[in-house]
Amino acid sequence: MDKIFTGFSWLDQLLPQGFPIHTSTLLSGPGGSGKPLIGDAIVSAWLRQGGSVVFMSLQYPSNEFIFASLKGVANLDLNEYLNNIIFIELDATIDDMKIINNHHIKANMVKPLVWKNALTKACEMIPDQGPGKLVFSSAINLLLFSPTYGEKILEQMKETISDTDKCTYLFAASTTAKKEEVEEIEAVVDNLVFTYSEKQPFRLHMQIKRLKDLPFSKEEILVPIPPDALLNVKEIADHSRKRVIPLISKI
Repeated sequence: MDKIFTGFSWLDQLLPQGFPIHTSTLLSGPGGSGKPLIGDAIVSAWLRQGGSVVFMSLQYPSNEFIFASLKGVANLDLNEYLNNIIFIELDATIDDMKIINNHHIKANMVKPLVWKNALTKACEMIPDQGPGKLVFSSAINLLLFSPTYGEKILEQMKETISDTDKCTYLFAASTTAKKEEVEEIEAVVDNLVFTYSEKQPFRLHMQIKRLKDLPFSKEEILVPIPPDALLNVKEIADHSRKRVIPLISKI
């Protein structure tokens, strides 16, 4: 298997021959626009086709938001896939990482070595089957606010997404802050998707800019995601600015 179809007509129309696995993808656009919800469509297809997912939770106050988001966007119950998922929760108050249980790791992902080790460990803890292992994270730009590790973690991110032999990477990053650094990530990923949102009414737009080895439509589309899901994402983005960024900015 070298590609998957998502089963969502609005996304598959842009991907007539599927989404390529063993690649790296960045969803890039302004903060609070709903980028992770596009990722949910790919994640749900991945799990339904037998794959495994590492959720790198950098911005959410709890993993329950991820459960609720996938249920609302893709009608997928993560409880049915517990053997195929693991969460890496950002904890900037610890030095290294802690394995909480078979489905949960806490790690200070701001530090490049911890990032690398936590991802390696998480990937070891999930099965390699179906389309393989997918690492999904939104708001990766949050880590760039560290005055000590910002430049180093950027280099580690680029190193990670340059090696897709064992995993497929799906990241989202806000261009509202750290735009120049995010542009460096845009330059090295295999697949690049731009997004933006309208505020009144709240609607999400997307356009594929680059896709590795497969044809794609360059059409800009309106993503048919419920407005309440988009509003929830905006609330989470506000939470990140108020809680996560100040904490990382002290490291």
